[in-house]
Amino acid sequence: MIEINLIPDVKQEYLKAKQARMMVISGAIIVSIVSVAIVALLAFYLFVAQALLSSNAGKDIEDKQKSLVATADLTNMLTLQSQLANISSLHDKENMSSRMFNVLGAILPAQPNQVTFSTVKYDAETKSMHIDGQAANGFVAVDVFKKTIEATTFSYQEDNKIITRSVANNVVLSNMSYGEDATGAKVLRFTVDFDYDPSLFASSSKDVVVIGPDKQNATDSYKYLPTSLFSSRANDVGGKN
Repeated sequence: MIEINLIPDVKQEYLKAKQARMMVISGAIIVSIVSVAIVALLAFYLFVAQALLSSNAGKDIEDKQKSLVATADLTNMLTLQSQLANISSLHDKENMSSRMFNVLGAILPAQPNQVTFSTVKYDAETKSMHIDGQAANGFVAVDVFKKTIEATTFSYQEDNKIITRSVANNVVLSNMSYGEDATGAKVLRFTVDFDYDPSLFASSSKDVVVIGPDKQNATDSYKYLPTSLFSSRANDVGGKN
């Protein structure tokens, strides 16, 4: 059987082009419909759903507020919760002032340069210590005491590391004058001021050990200090206080 194509080539090209145009138009219509649907959904969410959610959230907030206002002793409860939340941070800032006695025990020179203290002041704000004392061995004992303070160190544990630092900085010796103690013996009165390292009294410093130049340690468990360490302030020579 023989088939003869009576449709010219031009006609065939025209039909193919027309078919392609119809497909493009159909695709554009479908895309337009989908776009309109997406815009409609977005508009619904923006103007209807979101407004509804905002209204519900506002109502929940109002209900919670009314419930809190109706709670008895609400102010006291909030204050207590705030204080409980700050306990740990306050404890970390607390100074272990009891370590001051460890320091005094470590800086005390041995005989014959023994000194006694009449006043010891510890200032946590300025990180400084003030000591009024007296020495029977005169200037030699006082000078030994000053050098002992400068040579005293302490160690503590931080992040599983042992750190060693000097106890005192800027040690200043002043107000030296002669007087008479309670027994009538002549002594040299003096004042020592120095700045201490903040880590010395920090509660975050663990296993603190105060080490005097004679290698005698004073730890947190050290409780005993000799009773002769403190005495009344010596009187001025001639009986004046």
